[in-house]
Amino acid sequence: MAEQKYILEVQDMKKHFAIGNKKLKAVDGITFGVRKGETLGIVGESGCGKSTAGKTIIGLYGITAGDVLYNGKSIKNMNPKDRRNYTRSMQMVFQDPYASLNPRMTVGDVIAEGIDIHGLVKNRRERAERVHSLLEAVGLNSEHAGRFPHEFSGGQRQRIGIARALAIEPEFIVADEPISALDVSVQAQVINLFQKLQKERGLTYLFIAHDLAMVKHISDRIGVMYLGKMMELTTSAKLYAKPLHPYTQSLLSAIPIPDPEVERTRERIILQGEVPSPLNPPSGCPFRTRCPHAMDVCAKEMPPMKEIEEGHFAACYLY
Repeated sequence: MAEQKYILEVQDMKKHFAIGNKKLKAVDGITFGVRKGETLGIVGESGCGKSTAGKTIIGLYGITAGDVLYNGKSIKNMNPKDRRNYTRSMQMVFQDPYASLNPRMTVGDVIAEGIDIHGLVKNRRERAERVHSLLEAVGLNSEHAGRFPHEFSGGQRQRIGIARALAIEPEFIVADEPISALDVSVQAQVINLFQKLQKERGLTYLFIAHDLAMVKHISDRIGVMYLGKMMELTTSAKLYAKPLHPYTQSLLSAIPIPDPEVERTRERIILQGEVPSPLNPPSGCPFRTRCPHAMDVCAKEMPPMKEIEEGHFAACYLY
């Protein structure tokens, strides 16, 4: 384990859903830690379980198996007081800024909802002051507090969602694809806002996304998921310089490089076949049906997550 203490530890966490008489293994035994003040990016294709993992960690879904420790305490059987502290220190920014804000509430009431629930202010004046300072912290004006969400653009709504998450002064934020619904021109602004707030407030992020280029920009370390499993985990720099897992290699080969000379000579790794259904995943390593290096052993059991180089973990029998 690392020299620095983890603020959040996910231990062999599983989240399964019953669909008819079948089991959908959305998250199927993932393990990682997040250090205080860092950003851990989680990437993978749609349906790989990354959003489910985020929602399970924050407590929106119950854990099927395994555990999540926050500051060393298991979140599974917390007493009501610890649970309240947990929900206060851990907040979520959702993917869709259109669906995640109540259209009947003013922006001020949306942001102050958590403040009211946790009783963090003494009177209305204090409440208004706090809402105004939060709006300014995310780059909006205090007079926006009296308006309704439909009066704002997608990027502004996402800023309101961030202000709402910050309202109760959390230390950990799960950002679930917070830029995927936004215009490309706005995405960079929102990423920069996340980074600015992290510096100012000492926040820790779990940043979930499918856009590898964006995740590289914000993350200290990155975990790559495929069909409910963690395939690779290392620092952002190492993942891009030397991806070990065949799945990560194929994902990275699809990102265009801005240098036309390099781009022309570069080899693209085109994966064969479709992503298998999570209701009926392949035996062993879930990626083996599309992997150019698949061996007989890959069908027998899932390869364990091993430290291949210092701080660089991969679940693959090639190593």
